[in-house]
Amino acid sequence: MAKIRVYNLAHELDMDSKEVIELLNDLDIDVSSHMSTITDETAELVKGMYAGDNTAEENEEAHKEAVKAEAEKSKEEAEKAAEAAEQVETEADAEAEAEEDAVEIETPITVKEFAEEIGQAPNNLIVELMNMGVMASVNQSLDEDTLELLAEEIGVKIKFKSEEEEKASLRVGPEIEDKEEDLEVRPPIVTVMGHVDHGKTTLLDVIRESRVAGSEAGGITQHIGAYQAEVDNKKITFIDTPGHEAFTAMRARGAQITDIAILVVAADDGIMPQTEEAINHAKAAGIPIIVAINKIDKANAQPERVKQELTEYGLVPEDWGGNTICVNVSALQKQNIDELLEMIILVSEMEELKANPNRLAEGIVIEAELDKGRGPVATVLVKNGTLKVGDPLLAGLTSGRVRAMFNEYGDSLDIAGPSSAVEVLGFNEVPDAGDFVQVLEDERQARDVASDRQDEKRQAELKSDAKVSLDDLYKQIQEGEVKELNIIIKADVQGSIEALKASLLRLGTDEVTVNVIHTGVGGVNETDVNLASASNAIIIGFNVRPDNNALKAAEKEKVDIRTYRVIYKALEDIKDAMAGLLDPELREEVTGRAEVRDTFKVPDVGIIAGAYITDGHVNRNYDARLIRDGVVIHEGTISSLKRFENDVREVKSGYECGIGIENYNDIKVGDIIEFYTYKEIKRSL
Repeated sequence: MAKIRVYNLAHELDMDSKEVIELLNDLDIDVSSHMSTITDETAELVKGMYAGDNTAEENEEAHKEAVKAEAEKSKEEAEKAAEAAEQVETEADAEAEAEEDAVEIETPITVKEFAEEIGQAPNNLIVELMNMGVMASVNQSLDEDTLELLAEEIGVKIKFKSEEEEKASLRVGPEIEDKEEDLEVRPPIVTVMGHVDHGKTTLLDVIRESRVAGSEAGGITQHIGAYQAEVDNKKITFIDTPGHEAFTAMRARGAQITDIAILVVAADDGIMPQTEEAINHAKAAGIPIIVAINKIDKANAQPERVKQELTEYGLVPEDWGGNTICVNVSALQKQNIDELLEMIILVSEMEELKANPNRLAEGIVIEAELDKGRGPVATVLVKNGTLKVGDPLLAGLTSGRVRAMFNEYGDSLDIAGPSSAVEVLGFNEVPDAGDFVQVLEDERQARDVASDRQDEKRQAELKSDAKVSLDDLYKQIQEGEVKELNIIIKADVQGSIEALKASLLRLGTDEVTVNVIHTGVGGVNETDVNLASASNAIIIGFNVRPDNNALKAAEKEKVDIRTYRVIYKALEDIKDAMAGLLDPELREEVTGRAEVRDTFKVPDVGIIAGAYITDGHVNRNYDARLIRDGVVIHEGTISSLKRFENDVREVKSGYECGIGIENYNDIKVGDIIEFYTYKEIKRSL
């Protein structure tokens, strides 16, 4: 028996899929979504009803029967409603009374923070959680379900702060209420989620025909980005989120600001831990999930096994009788990409996504960084209204005026409507990723609000006296000298800071609490070292390096600065140090720095840097890293070291030389080359 999908029938009838589903349900035909199938006979029946094929007599008789049945039903319902009204009113009064006594909780919240909110000892809560079968530390975040069960166990009434209330607390002035006639259809915002190396970025590459993975360390996306694609004259905004577990916070932010989640699962790998996290984030955000089963071109691909695993997480594929759309794709071979895009458009039509473009813009910062030439640059996703050049902006602790806007291709824009993702120039400082962005009428008001928020943050910053380093952290914990590990994080972009911060906070134990006391975009400077010295903090630099002044100050103040390019290593070091397992025998030693003053192109060799050794010395056998504006651009080995025409083994401070970096030519005047080697240090107990 031939079958037809609901959305195809809706297309033939020139109707919305939702209307067809309602019509079929009225006929007692069980369909759950636009992807459900019905028989040709049922389709013909619907076509006949819609086309008005029934005779006038049949229609009149059916109308009379329907009116009679409706009257009887209304009478019964009225009697039941009268009985229930009194009970509902009594329950409502009781609930309202309980609501007033309830403690308001804003998630995410740690065990320690929850204990402070309800006025109980953290240890008591940990014991209760253990009795519930949940092993948690004081710094572990609790989800809403666990919090509700815990509150019930200890006899405390709680209520959760809604997303609308959270936004209201960040919003300046009353919320603008849009009239129905002012709303227009907007492009869907789609988050691509899933486990590391399952092909999320490659899938986006195919869709927008560009390369992103090649520029990321190890081919792993470590920054969040938004890109817009056009499909059949309809736009879709895609958000690519990192896959590694350390970037849970970034993926959570991606889910909160999007309309549809694309869950990428490798057909040869199946559901992995980060896939499960992505599913939970999408479900918590209440957004529809489309599963893209990727890598079906591989010999060991098992898409049916992936579907089986999905059912364990409540995602039943449509061809198995469920509501979850699953599309088998191969990003590498560009298979079934059009079908995936068609599903996105269909789901967005079902969701009826609308916004009012004729109002002051509101949005979310999804990434931010400090560019030496352009100043603070933020990637803003416009959720409602239209953002224009010249608009006064407020985002968290920062304010400014839109000086310029650019799309993902670097093209200048004057306006950006709903669902647009644009780079915005004009903030006075780098905003935090995830900040709520609001356009105000007056720039002075934006500055005043930002200033007040900065004052509040400053008062909340932590400071303490003693010094601590990773090498002796375990010893100090054992001796009871360290109860809190304070950390300062500096990174190249704001999104990495947020991800690293969230991961580090989860490392806290009963013996020591991890506190991130300061974060910032850019290289490690002397101010950071002074704060670390005053606050007994360790400085972690992610993709950035300390300058000369910072290094000298750190040596003088005995401040521990650790720099990393891959986030896993940073987490491993902190975890090992807290467990007393850190092996400091092999340590990097920076031997010197040079400033690039000119560049020379040598045939068959490449670019040679004409450099001046500003500090220390360089040896031919050392490794080198190229630093531009405080950010590490490249790490490699020295291929050549010359003084005039002669090859030399070593050049000391105060001399000029020619330096070649193996297999690397993107050297520019003003770059800093840092030389380093590794040496063994005997550990003292």
